[in-house]
Amino acid sequence: MTERAEARGPDAARAYDVSTYGERIADVYDDLPRLPANTERAVEFLAAVAGPGPLLELGIGTGRLALPLVHRGFAVHGIDASPAMVGKLRTKPGGERISVAMGDFADMAIAGRFSLIFVAFNTFFGLLSQDDQVRCFTGVAEHLTDDGVFVIEAFVPDLTRFDHGQRVGATAVQTDAVYLETSVHDPVAQRIHSQQIVVSERGVRLYPVDVRYAWPSELDLMARLAGLRLRERWGGWGREPFGASSGAHVSVYERAR
Repeated sequence: MTERAEARGPDAARAYDVSTYGERIADVYDDLPRLPANTERAVEFLAAVAGPGPLLELGIGTGRLALPLVHRGFAVHGIDASPAMVGKLRTKPGGERISVAMGDFADMAIAGRFSLIFVAFNTFFGLLSQDDQVRCFTGVAEHLTDDGVFVIEAFVPDLTRFDHGQRVGATAVQTDAVYLETSVHDPVAQRIHSQQIVVSERGVRLYPVDVRYAWPSELDLMARLAGLRLRERWGGWGREPFGASSGAHVSVYERAR
């Protein structure tokens, strides 16, 4: 992934890389007010399409989805670039049973084939170039079993969120903390540079996150380049219909036949 800044002394902006988000946010990630409330529905969906296993989660993080799947009896593996996030996973019941390959999941540097590979909660967009995203699709295709599927959960880009290429807003207001989001949008690179800011009596905490968004049709083309095809697309884990007003999608890809 590309770096956002070139270090020029102690006051220079720190470079953003594949591990930055997880390393900065791991200690509070499980307590964030914006974490999805759809975990149970997501696990039900994934279990239904998983096949016999094993399963692989890209950007496994602290195990929000992987651990319930382990408790259902699936053999789950993961890839993640953040030692801090995986460290949190290891402290949870069942976390020691998950094999995690450390690194950028664009590289798909893991052995074996899987009946389900999945990436949830917009994590695919953490790959910050189209080349990396295409490379990930290619690696996924190489690691799927013949009848395996690749599932992506991601937002549908909404450029109306930005005013003159930027956005500042509150995502949660509590009695002892305020959660803010500040973002700038680069429409040419399809990149969003953001800071999630937490202001509380303990001070101000900054959690940077960069994404490179892609439209559903662009993801479908990436799949075709990798020898995959779209099998089904839903508006959410509850299999809501996907349409023009959908703000997110759950897309299931299979081998092209």
